Amino acid sequence: MSSHAFDLGGARLEARASGALFWADQGLLVVSDLHFGKAQRLARRGGALLPPYETQATLARLEAELQATGAAQVICLGDSFDDLTAASELAEAERDSLLRLMDGRDWLWIEGNHDPAPTSLGGQHRAEITLAGLTFRHMAETGGTGAEISGHYHPKARLAGRAAPCFLLNPAAGRLILPAFGTYTGGLACDAAALVPLMQAPGALAILTGRTARAIPYSAALYSAARGSASPVPGASTRPRATSRSR
Repeated sequence: MSSHAFDLGGARLEARASGALFWADQGLLVVSDLHFGKAQRLARRGGALLPPYETQATLARLEAELQATGAAQVICLGDSFDDLTAASELAEAERDSLLRLMDGRDWLWIEGNHDPAPTSLGGQHRAEITLAGLTFRHMAETGGTGAEISGHYHPKARLAGRAAPCFLLNPAAGRLILPAFGTYTGGLACDAAALVPLMQAPGALAILTGRTARAIPYSAALYSAARGSASPVPGASTRPRATSRSR
């Protein structure tokens, strides 16, 4: 699987086409917004009935990334489960699969807004953590010092008429936002009001995922998202276009 390599905070990182981030020097794989149990949560609350296979599919993709990278450490950047109940409702086979992936690896759960921490599972649990100058947290913060890696927003960018989950990289601010790794997660257009102030800077990139990892200037992603509207470019429309209920 292809990846796009870049430097952030003095570290050489790889944005993988799967939506995972790999830090080879640390043997670290980072994923965000797994949202295990979303189908069950929607059914429990009387929402749309979705095929209850997203946890299996997400676990299979995660296992493939662990095998491909050989990562010995994993950080999950919050919203790993769709709500507090989802961790306890994992099917036995899904729980066994997750525990097998965790076995022998240093596994860290970052707290999200959907799941303060899956305390019934192993691993460490933190609000955030800083490793070799990089701070890992669920949601981007402004006004801080040092480089940060976060999730939460499920960013998507549009290219050639198609939207794809993407990384958003702002080297000038030392900021990287990961796409959602979960299967039923939706997304927020990269020209949304919440994202433009975090990303609009010279050198900012949208790194699209899918079959290949493809980096385009953030300004180009804004332009693509704004075509057909009356919004000026750069800046584009700052209203959300494709939101997800799972954030």
